[in-house]
Amino acid sequence: MEHLLRRLKTASPWAVDAGIALLVQVAVTMPFVIPRAPDLPAATWPAYGLTALGVLPLLWRRRAPVAVLTAISGFQMLYIATLDGPGQPLPYAALIAVYTIAVLSPRRRRLAVLTVSGPLIFIGVRMNTGDVRELLFSLFCFCGAYALGRSRLRATRVEAEQAAARERARIAREMHDVLSHSVALMVVQAEAGPVAVRTAPERAEAAFDAIAGTGRDAMTQLRRMLGVLREDGSDPRRPQPVLAELPALVRRVSDSGVPVAYATTGEVRPLPPDIETTAFRVVQEALTNAVKHAAPSRITARLDYGPRSLTITVTDDGRGPVTGGGTPGHGLIGVRERAAAHGGTARTGPGPGGRGFEVEVVLPLVGSAQGVAQ
Repeated sequence: MEHLLRRLKTASPWAVDAGIALLVQVAVTMPFVIPRAPDLPAATWPAYGLTALGVLPLLWRRRAPVAVLTAISGFQMLYIATLDGPGQPLPYAALIAVYTIAVLSPRRRRLAVLTVSGPLIFIGVRMNTGDVRELLFSLFCFCGAYALGRSRLRATRVEAEQAAARERARIAREMHDVLSHSVALMVVQAEAGPVAVRTAPERAEAAFDAIAGTGRDAMTQLRRMLGVLREDGSDPRRPQPVLAELPALVRRVSDSGVPVAYATTGEVRPLPPDIETTAFRVVQEALTNAVKHAAPSRITARLDYGPRSLTITVTDDGRGPVTGGGTPGHGLIGVRERAAAHGGTARTGPGPGGRGFEVEVVLPLVGSAQGVAQ
């Protein structure tokens, strides 16, 4: 069922409306084909045709919902007034049109429909049976369809607001990762520059080149990232980083003066894009924290490609975890959030033998496109 709902959300609106019209047509045809008592009127081709005409406008319900409701109501009135065919248990097509008006139409148009519909329902019931119970039932169905449409609209707005909040949080994390990583490398290189000028001018020149390169890369990433926030959408979205870019990231950190060893184990293979982006950002954040806070002499980053999960381990030989019960920084919180978003886990603490600091993140691959492919 969940898979079917996802397919419906991504399907063409025209295909969805055609499917709805087909289902309604089946529903309104049932009274013609089920066994009937001898005293009930027989089905005729005009009755078949008129009920079909009362369903056909649903194909245009998104484009002109009020006109569709008007057409459907007209055909139903004509059916009641001219044909003595089988009665319908519910005005399915009209209820779907009312629902669509509640979802898509502006307030003034909705009020006009509500004002006109009451008398029309009364007239239709009067032409059919004139029974009070039918009138109350028809009013109840009409109000229910309208209320369902309004509640659906509110739910859609809430979903949109939640999606926007998630996007803002994602962009905030991306900006934090970019700025924190780039500024940390630039600070380390700038601090080493004056010493290198006196002892090894060629190293100082390389350090200043690295500072300039890191700054340009940060500016490029921020410019593209901020372009996503522009309402006009004129800037294209930058492809998110993938694991193939990790060697370049490792080289930039190594150029700052802290050697980084990068290794992979298991069957290296393409992973779903969101997994690769998360893994890249986790490694980036772990390297940044090590450079900024641990003063290590060496860092090791390892990716273990398992059959059902990807394990990311970044270990340094620096000063280790900060003691005293301090609150973890935004970077480590972001790592945990990224892992949790994929149903994974994140562990941070002392490295092997209690020395240094280690970040270990496990991202499950079961249920992803990669897991299915296996």
